[in-house]
Amino acid sequence: MSAQTANPKPNIPWNVKLYRASISWILDAALRPNGTINRGLINFFDFKASPSPKPLDGVSSSDITVDSSRDLWFRIYNPAPTPTGGDPNDVVGMPVIVFFHGGGFAIAQANSISVDKQARQFAQELRAIVFSVNYRLAPEHRFPSQYEEGFDVLRFIDEMDGRDLPPNADLNRCFIAGESAGGNLAHFVAVRAGEYAFKRVNLLGLIAVQPFFGGEERVESENQLFWGPTLRLDRTDWYWRAFLPEGSNRDHPAANVFGPNAGEILGGRFPATLVVIGGFDLLRDWDLRYYDGLKRSGKEVHLVDYPTAIHGFWNFGVMPEYSLFIEEVRAFMQKQMGK
Repeated sequence: MSAQTANPKPNIPWNVKLYRASISWILDAALRPNGTINRGLINFFDFKASPSPKPLDGVSSSDITVDSSRDLWFRIYNPAPTPTGGDPNDVVGMPVIVFFHGGGFAIAQANSISVDKQARQFAQELRAIVFSVNYRLAPEHRFPSQYEEGFDVLRFIDEMDGRDLPPNADLNRCFIAGESAGGNLAHFVAVRAGEYAFKRVNLLGLIAVQPFFGGEERVESENQLFWGPTLRLDRTDWYWRAFLPEGSNRDHPAANVFGPNAGEILGGRFPATLVVIGGFDLLRDWDLRYYDGLKRSGKEVHLVDYPTAIHGFWNFGVMPEYSLFIEEVRAFMQKQMGK
């Protein structure tokens, strides 16, 4: 069933409509047809949030540098203990979520206000310590730098000592999460992690929220939703051209994970995966193919489908999908931690 026949009315709140109207001209001006970007214009409108050692909305945050030469760092979000002491995680330690933000590999950073809000809410509502990763952006830095930096952060966390690692962080209960391009990145970090012997990190699950995948073929959701509501097809094409190696097309394995050029990528260990899709997201059909590919590969994978959800519903906090999404992620994590 196609996205539009499932429900003809996408859930688009007024604040999302306002965002769509205000940001569209900025991206049209900044993402140049020749594949370059007006980084100054993007940065001018990309308002930043500082770390908050004093808890904000019940969560404190601090920044840790991994490699200053690559501007590789992450922000740690640590929920304050519950006032009543009723959360067992306050005693036994909290699960860890390594989070990769979206933005087509080309826009947003870990300290962007919208990303900071996402990670803070995740930490607060899931009672987990969130490591939100800042990686370099395309087109200045193309594939595979983002994948390498994501994996380097995971290795860095594995080696962290007590000075920087929160004492209540339980690395034996670790998850990787990402939205949109961050979901793509999280997948490939999980693939690399399956081939590496960590000392303390025990990767239990992957949470891929509307992950950014694609291919040369135009699938039905792209044809139906090419102009939105929040993500346009011409922009996804631009993001792929800016990110993939020069001369590549969208059947590159980084985009078309189970496509003609993918090869055997899931021969090793791979964590249980939660794939979240939306009925009014043009990536929907590619995400369904990703889910099917994991299933055919014999991996544990769970699908959550919100028929009226737009691309970025998590970032925008769209209700009721956002609250349902949090409950689904909580249930997924509890299941994996209970094995």
